[in-house]
Amino acid sequence: MGFPPEYFDSGLAYQAQAGDTFIVTYPKCGTTWTQHILWMLHHDGEPLPLGKNINLEVPHLEEVGSEFVAALPEPRLIKTHLSYELTPYHPQAKYIYVARNPFDCAVSFYYHTKGFIKHYDFAKGTFDEFFECFIAGEVDWGDYFDHLVPWIEHKHELNVLCLTYEAMKSDPKAAIIAIATFLGAAYIKKVENRRILESILDHTSFTRMSKDQSRWSSERPNHLPPFIRKGEVGDWKSHFSASQTQKLTQKFRQRTAGTEAATIFQNASSPVI
Repeated sequence: MGFPPEYFDSGLAYQAQAGDTFIVTYPKCGTTWTQHILWMLHHDGEPLPLGKNINLEVPHLEEVGSEFVAALPEPRLIKTHLSYELTPYHPQAKYIYVARNPFDCAVSFYYHTKGFIKHYDFAKGTFDEFFECFIAGEVDWGDYFDHLVPWIEHKHELNVLCLTYEAMKSDPKAAIIAIATFLGAAYIKKVENRRILESILDHTSFTRMSKDQSRWSSERPNHLPPFIRKGEVGDWKSHFSASQTQKLTQKFRQRTAGTEAATIFQNASSPVI
């Protein structure tokens, strides 16, 4: 991970404020997509223009540190990959947690790791090699299940909204309305405006977000995977072997047994049902 340690430590110490909205994800679970939805809701349906970067507008707490975030105008929109116990908490802050099935997450994380050559020495790495790191929790932000289960356990709290990537893909309009409703009356009024809602639907679609990708990430060589790559549900099927599928399915069932996370992906294109 290429973040300055002092910024990471500073981010952990950030004092959450009542008006803050946190987008919380394990990596590669719809983070940038949700950032842009929130940015557009905040800006009355206007998309992030070329020349701006979403990670300066909706900054990554662990990457930029607390001083950068605290200096933002209110209401602050903040991205984090931190686990539940490490995420700065305020009872009046809002937390939007987006989960993605671990099969597609692993594939997307693999291509992410290959593509960021300035952070990882993995440009020639194989999926089989990455899978072993993923299943062991030896990737950035640690074990997928250590992140997923505690957040889902808090899904019923009034200041937490839990969504799944799969549900967002299936019905993006419903997801946008759910986010607006969670944020309150001013945002509900915005999505009641057909122009605003249609603009958000259009500009946060995969087709739109796959263009002008400098808004989401630093440039990368053309021979490497783009930051916004496929945005599909079920792409894991073209990457996983039968034994890998069995291994991750078994771990999922073991780690989520007796929790609400056990059934969160029942309607997703994954073997975890």
